[in-house]
Amino acid sequence: MDDLDDDLLDASAAASPEAWAERMAEIGRSGGWFRSLAHDHQALFLDNGRSLLVTFDTHRAAFERPRKLPVGMDLADECDWSHLCVLARKHPWFRSEGVYAFFDSLIDEGFFEGFDRVLFYGAGPLGYAAAAYSVASPGAEVLLLNPIASQSPAVAGWDDRHREAKRMDFTSRYGFAPDMVDGAAAVTVISDPCQKIDAMHAALFLGPHVRHFAARRGGGDLEAQFSRMGNLNHLLAAAMERGLGLQRFAQLWRRRRSDGTYLRHLQLACATHPAREIAVCRNVVARLDQKRFRRRLAELVPGEVPAAPSALAQAAAQEIAATGPEAS
Repeated sequence: MDDLDDDLLDASAAASPEAWAERMAEIGRSGGWFRSLAHDHQALFLDNGRSLLVTFDTHRAAFERPRKLPVGMDLADECDWSHLCVLARKHPWFRSEGVYAFFDSLIDEGFFEGFDRVLFYGAGPLGYAAAAYSVASPGAEVLLLNPIASQSPAVAGWDDRHREAKRMDFTSRYGFAPDMVDGAAAVTVISDPCQKIDAMHAALFLGPHVRHFAARRGGGDLEAQFSRMGNLNHLLAAAMERGLGLQRFAQLWRRRRSDGTYLRHLQLACATHPAREIAVCRNVVARLDQKRFRRRLAELVPGEVPAAPSALAQAAAQEIAATGPEAS
């Protein structure tokens, strides 16, 4: 199938969640198919090539994006990939009989066998879903950002962040996510070791085919972090092409050195170590026009107020951050 029409892949005119849901149905039916599943879940498939991107999303998260599209949909079109997106109106865990039956039907139809490459992607709770349902496509690639392994109290009672999920069943079919990725060709887990609970979940994903990359100080929402840096799509593309090794990840993660949110997190982490905080502030003001760091440096070292970097210096810093290799 040729690239989908640009006007088709645009839901920005939807003024309400209800109108947005209708727009998703229109997009699905125009480019492939759209199915309503039980318990407020839907599935949207766009037929656009021999590589398949499988993502999970919530209505609210997609509605808040610039073009109000599910994650990865624009990239799939640009790269001539097909795209299967499973949507949840409310809860991001996809624990319902309707979703189980949907993936059962895809297995029975041999749906995944019709593609040369399959990539399951998800972040946080949606990473749980991506891992859990990847079992439906043996040999798939799996990319997970700070994924959740389970919300079963018997397994993850130490995680009290998602109390509504504790009442759900995480022990029956498609249940324990780390077990469900056993049949994957490769699993890439990216997490922030400074986020203790996220790191504990990530550590449950084990096996010789599982690679762990550390996004230190990236925070609890790594998808947002990579999106701010402008390279979430690069991350997905590398995973689809089976080229997301340590060097490529390090190149992409290096862009954090120019991301204001990351730099503020780093500064706050060093707040109890004045020498480290001074070093961070000096590094930032030498490369970027960040007035917050200039003011803080003046507070830490009275009299030391360096001039803002030139446009040439900022451009060079951005180029290094975008392309320079760095070990994780």
